[in-house]
Amino acid sequence: MPATFDGKVALVAGASRGIGAATARAFADAGAAVVLAARDEPKGRAAAERLREEELDVDFAPLDVSDDASVQDLARHIRKTYGRVDVLVNNAGVMIDGKAGDEEAGTGVMQAKVETLRRTMEVNVYGALRVTQALLPLMPKDGARIVNVSSGMGQLSDMNGGWPGYRISKTALNALTRIFADELKDTGIRVNSICPGWVKTDMGGAGATRTPQQGADTIVWLATERDVPTGGFFKDRKPIPW
Repeated sequence: MPATFDGKVALVAGASRGIGAATARAFADAGAAVVLAARDEPKGRAAAERLREEELDVDFAPLDVSDDASVQDLARHIRKTYGRVDVLVNNAGVMIDGKAGDEEAGTGVMQAKVETLRRTMEVNVYGALRVTQALLPLMPKDGARIVNVSSGMGQLSDMNGGWPGYRISKTALNALTRIFADELKDTGIRVNSICPGWVKTDMGGAGATRTPQQGADTIVWLATERDVPTGGFFKDRKPIPW
């Protein structure tokens, strides 16, 4: 990471805990003004307050990526308060398939409910689309970055069974990355997907092998390093197959 990220504004969606919170902290540590956005307002405000207590420049903003009005409210807040967004991290996501207690969600494609897939896509794909569309007018054409937090479970090159809603949504998110990257290739805005690996979060579980900080590392690298490509899929700062 560069020694300073001063003067930059970074928005992290889904940042009340886990990888999102670790990403927000890393940006703030580097000197960025960070907007920590989350659907769970009490948890989001508490996460932002903890960082402000360390004298870091972190603001909380409520955001439900599945709600058009919430996304537009966020865009108005950013426009009024900061006037720009240099980095957007689309980290908000859900994994509904196979969760204990969810009787509608089967772990295999033969048991998959269309409603489960629809609910997953609403957040993991349509949510990223809504937020990106709303904030693009505020992104400068001199190296702004969009990082979509995807997953190896969405890789077509290594696709397996189970968790169909989550897998399909992450494959679709990767497609969205490619489309935005191509359409923005002449603007200087770089758009990439990342796989954070298996991370100890509410979603990943206690048995995961990586910390949230390790999961956030490639996000921060793509957002802050001078020479990174666009339209790629990365893990551990290296390109991986789609």
